[in-house]
Amino acid sequence: MENTNDTLIGHVVRVDGSGMLGRLLGEDEGFRDQVTVGGETQIVGQVGSYVSIHQFGLRVLAMVKRIEATQPKGCRSAAGCSVTLTPLGEVGDKNQFQRGVRRYPTPGAEIHAVAPEEINSIFVKYRAQRFNLGYLRSHPATGVYLDASALCSRHFAILGQSGSGKSWTVASLIQHVVSAMPKAHIILLDLHGEYCWRGRDGQLNSAFDPKNTRYLDARRLEIPYWLMTFAELVDLFIDRNDEGASVQMAFLRETIFALKKKSAEQLGMDAVSIDSPVYFPLKAVYDSFKEANEMRTDFGKTKGPLFGQFDEFLVKLMSRLNDVRYDFLLSPQRRNRSESLESLLRDFVGLGEPRAQITVIDLSPVPFDVRPTVSAQIGRLAFEFNYWNPQNREFPILLICEEAHAYIPRDSAAGFEGTRKSMERIAKEGRKYGVGLCVVSQRPHELSETVLSQCGTYVCLRITNPDDQAYVKKLVPEGEGDLVDILTALGRGEAMVLGEATPLPVRFQVYKPDPPPNSNDVDFHTYWNSGPDDLDINSIVQRWRSQGR
Repeated sequence: MENTNDTLIGHVVRVDGSGMLGRLLGEDEGFRDQVTVGGETQIVGQVGSYVSIHQFGLRVLAMVKRIEATQPKGCRSAAGCSVTLTPLGEVGDKNQFQRGVRRYPTPGAEIHAVAPEEINSIFVKYRAQRFNLGYLRSHPATGVYLDASALCSRHFAILGQSGSGKSWTVASLIQHVVSAMPKAHIILLDLHGEYCWRGRDGQLNSAFDPKNTRYLDARRLEIPYWLMTFAELVDLFIDRNDEGASVQMAFLRETIFALKKKSAEQLGMDAVSIDSPVYFPLKAVYDSFKEANEMRTDFGKTKGPLFGQFDEFLVKLMSRLNDVRYDFLLSPQRRNRSESLESLLRDFVGLGEPRAQITVIDLSPVPFDVRPTVSAQIGRLAFEFNYWNPQNREFPILLICEEAHAYIPRDSAAGFEGTRKSMERIAKEGRKYGVGLCVVSQRPHELSETVLSQCGTYVCLRITNPDDQAYVKKLVPEGEGDLVDILTALGRGEAMVLGEATPLPVRFQVYKPDPPPNSNDVDFHTYWNSGPDDLDINSIVQRWRSQGR
């Protein structure tokens, strides 16, 4: 331990339930702008840095929240400035950190620059797990270790505005998870083709080790319509605001149930529900609606009870069937039998050939309007797989949802009622069946409140939008809301982690992923100076027409 006289930087002058106020040493008391402790040079009073408060054998670790000159006029240094401190926990005699403060210091307690052993004591409990996501900017030699079980089992959110480093954080997190836990099972929904992408030479590039990664184009994976829940089918085919929506839904339920019951009998099943994963022909659904819509009795003189009520439904269904962009969903070539479900699930959870820890499902080629439905269907498959898996506790799955606000919206009238409910079910019940959820979003206040409120840990990158900041402040654990104020000052790839997976709120720099994802900003300056003089417009037209990137 350093000589306490060498590390003394101030004294506590006020203590209350929400924090402490301190005063730095004055010029005549030996104030120094920088203090060297354990070979590390620390800037005294820097916002976000840690300090150690000593009194009668008590050591409290605190974070500097604010520094203010008591006499702003003629201020030339931080000498004599007041500092607002947020207490984080206590450090015992053997440098054991305990979150929360049982005994508060009183005015007059000494404020010291924090020693390396005190900082290291924060993460000693989790160091054995080897899950190190970054390092402290103020103490580069100190790695930030998280509790992987608490992080994944109790769900977590990665929040930050565009350009703050979310994709970097996701890639780095997955790389370190796989490194620390070689039997991890991760499913990543890649909405923009950032984590696995094809270069101009057609070669597949990845942000992860190819030996650990299975890339699946959502169209070739073929997650067919007959695996969708009834609510998801309603979202896809029926406009809930239509006057005849209730009649359409009732007839659709009756038709699908009858078709699934018939298929179930062929499989030797005694019972089936409307949401059972049993194949039924979509063409038969169309024919049933068409027949009911055109039914006449009494030699054509009397219209049937449903005559003309399904015109809109038939037009919408036929337009979907005729649109080649939906073939992977509505006209599957491989997944057109109930027996094909087993091979789909093997590919899905990484048990297919070759086996892989990371399954990247590329949704970028999927039409925008159907991405939410497919995304939620993937989430539901992950949940259902482990719900029916008797070894779910030994085979936990982590589902990472990029751009989650796009398909797990907060607004109940957004048209994705079925999809939102699927993800909310994972958030509420997934922990019991070994299904962890990570939601990644740049607009947290547009994301389902139910999903976010179920997250036990928040990895917050730079957030400057006042609405998003206020929303995050309401979500984080009580007593840590004030720390959200620091989010506007975070640099790219710098984050504040709060919640159950960390022993205390920590501001840290995420390790740069190696290799990085394909998410860099476009370099306008470079390419507006040396970019191509011409383009293959014909190729662009062909891609656009075929809807294939």
